Amino acid sequence: MIERRPFESLGHADHGWLNARHHFSFASYHDPARMGWGALRVWNDDEIASQTGFPPHPHADMEIITYVRTGAISHQDSLGNKGRTAAGDVQVMSAGTGIRHAEYNLESETTTLFQIWILPDQKGGAPGWGTKPFPRGDRSGRFVSLASGMVGDVDALPIRADARVSGATLKAGESTVYRLGRDRFGYLVSASGRVEVNGVTLHARDGAALRDEDEIHITAHEDAELVLVDTAP
Repeated sequence: MIERRPFESLGHADHGWLNARHHFSFASYHDPARMGWGALRVWNDDEIASQTGFPPHPHADMEIITYVRTGAISHQDSLGNKGRTAAGDVQVMSAGTGIRHAEYNLESETTTLFQIWILPDQKGGAPGWGTKPFPRGDRSGRFVSLASGMVGDVDALPIRADARVSGATLKAGESTVYRLGRDRFGYLVSASGRVEVNGVTLHARDGAALRDEDEIHITAHEDAELVLVDTAP
């Protein structure tokens, strides 16, 4: 089963400094048919204006993965962590028992990113944060694990869930396969480029909710950058 979710159908909130699209119910956007997908709870497509950002605010019991598409995001939190995550790279915050953090675009350009929230397997635990570079060239023609709680994903940033966030880049005409399994939930977004997913065409920034699919066959009709979440039910 593949359900295409066109970019134009997503929830939308324009705050001036933040222009956000919501693949799932979030803040003032509520759609009872889009409350999550497996353990995936939030996928926000954010555009953050230069020299603006999110002031300090709390989180708990959530794995929050930020995939930066263009520009960079600067992080600081109540644990004393500070860092900058640039385009193509990833940061992970395990909120655990509770953490306050702020995220700012301190760059001279608009920053665009995906922020992905995944429910942890268990509540509680000490909060934590980390960031890591993932050169786009290393993902050419194949999926690479970026953040994961699954066995064997030793090079990915750790998360506390039976889930994986992967990224791939494809040149026009290239294809790749991801083995999902019928007992798993997948959610795929093409950050850029038009692709075909098991016969369904996705345009840039469309979402595809996948279930009961052993394999995901993806062919790029244009140069494409892909992000995929694979979770337990």
